[in-house]
Amino acid sequence: MEEILKYFTDLSEEQRRQFAMLDELYHDWNSKINVISRKDIDNLYEHHVLHSLAIAKFLRFKPQTRILDFGTGGGFPGIPLAIMFPECSFKLIDGTGKKIRVATEVANAIGLRNCNAVQLRGEEEKGKYDFVVSRAVMPLPDLMRIVKKNIAKGGSNALPNGVICLKGGDLQAEIHPYRNIVETVELTNWFNEVWFREKHVIYLPA
Repeated sequence: MEEILKYFTDLSEEQRRQFAMLDELYHDWNSKINVISRKDIDNLYEHHVLHSLAIAKFLRFKPQTRILDFGTGGGFPGIPLAIMFPECSFKLIDGTGKKIRVATEVANAIGLRNCNAVQLRGEEEKGKYDFVVSRAVMPLPDLMRIVKKNIAKGGSNALPNGVICLKGGDLQAEIHPYRNIVETVELTNWFNEVWFREKHVIYLPA
């Protein structure tokens, strides 16, 4: 929790309670259904929760914003973002049922009411959203081919509706087709832990 409170100082008591519950819940579920590598589960807050919340540093979603978490796995970045933005609505999708079970059970246990996890492939999702978020699911051109149908026109946030994803490493080839409109931000702008070096938020407007 220290990592979260270090960078997000204005959390409500309910948000602090929900974030604090994640450690025990994910350790418990991960012992039954492996959604986070066994070697990495002890780095839950830095490598998964705080990493997810880089999107909250990049853009503060306004109330009533609709967000689709594409390829959520066990609930990242969707669950940390749903805690951070309780007045927004989140749909978490993944093609693997056991991962969706973990995300559902964790969301229910901490009392998230703005978050719905569904076993669904991206090609099958028909809804319209203000933003699609994802965490290193697939190359950006492949992701855009699938989700561009799901991005609603317009928008009321500080940035136009679009895709926000978390990526690491050399991104030049991946973002080249969108070089005139894509925005990339290094996570070390916000977080000073070594693990965040060479990790980025990528934003692509619809």
